[in-house]
Amino acid sequence: MKRRTMIAGGLAGVAGASGLAYAARLASRYGLIPPDSGGVWGVGETLTYATQRILMAGNGLAREFSRSEISKVVPVSGDPPKTEEFEKLAGGKFADWRLRVDGMVARPCTLSLEELKGLPMRSQITHQACEEGWSFIAEWTGVQLATVLNYAGANPRAKYVVYYSLDKDWWDSLDMPDAMHPQTLLAYGLNGKELPMAHGAPVRMRVARQLGYKSVKHMARITVTDDVKSIGSGRGSASPDSGYSWFAGI
Repeated sequence: MKRRTMIAGGLAGVAGASGLAYAARLASRYGLIPPDSGGVWGVGETLTYATQRILMAGNGLAREFSRSEISKVVPVSGDPPKTEEFEKLAGGKFADWRLRVDGMVARPCTLSLEELKGLPMRSQITHQACEEGWSFIAEWTGVQLATVLNYAGANPRAKYVVYYSLDKDWWDSLDMPDAMHPQTLLAYGLNGKELPMAHGAPVRMRVARQLGYKSVKHMARITVTDDVKSIGSGRGSASPDSGYSWFAGI
């Protein structure tokens, strides 16, 4: 804790005294540079990410709520993919859907929905905040992403988990602290029922400690890697291309 406090204090201090650029160099020394650190806002992104990572290093939990606090309305953002592949999977009630897990893993695998449901389950009632200003509280049921990563034998040298949607244009990634966090789920249930199509069926990522756009819907593939520079635009996600930060911690 003393070391984390010192680094955080150093980041904050140099940001005020000598400018953000020096703070970024300090963050680099401790491996706290986010994938979207380049560009006009890059140094600020680094300072935000590095400070949060240091202060949240103890696996702090997002607040969990009681059932009486579940929102009566659960807003929807975006439509399901309008592809022949998705419509075929949905028409078969996702019996042929498979989640592929590959990359830096000892045991690459594909998991059906039933196989995923056969792994240890977790339910949590958490708040989902959208970057557009709306939010809701809901109960999510699924498998911890950490469980799947351990099942596949994720390499301890890996730095990121990249995840792809059946919507071919959308993907995102998490660093290992958030990927292994106990509240990060592969969710297949919402408020005691099967996950609705509009909310990401058959499975969506649910990242309780980050804004809603990190909780990618209609999951298709997970890749474990130590570098995201060769994926997409090299900024860790499709989100920076749309003007959002890679790290969306709340």
